[in-house]
Amino acid sequence: MSMYIARSTALAARVLDGEMMIMSAKDSTLFTLNPMATLIWQAADGKTPLQEIVERKICPEFEVSREEALKDAEEFVSSLASHGILMVADGPIDATKPTQGGTQ
Repeated sequence: MSMYIARSTALAARVLDGEMMIMSAKDSTLFTLNPMATLIWQAADGKTPLQEIVERKICPEFEVSREEALKDAEEFVSSLASHGILMVADGPIDATKPTQGGTQ
């Protein structure tokens, strides 16, 4: 099964000193993303499956197996989805629609 991800609109995100900082509007939780997580975040367009993001963006950039990268990416996505920062679905997501609780 494919997993699609999109950035929520209920947040604030900025790059500070080369690190992506994200604050959830839902609970004011602040996240600092490492370089791998930042690539996933930037590619979260709602149209590209997570597996494809890992294969095209993560594996060429980092020395990591596809299986390990996908496992780490799924854990990262689950964490941010639980805070309403990412929307997750088993099909493409229209990221322009308002979000309800971070998942679709």
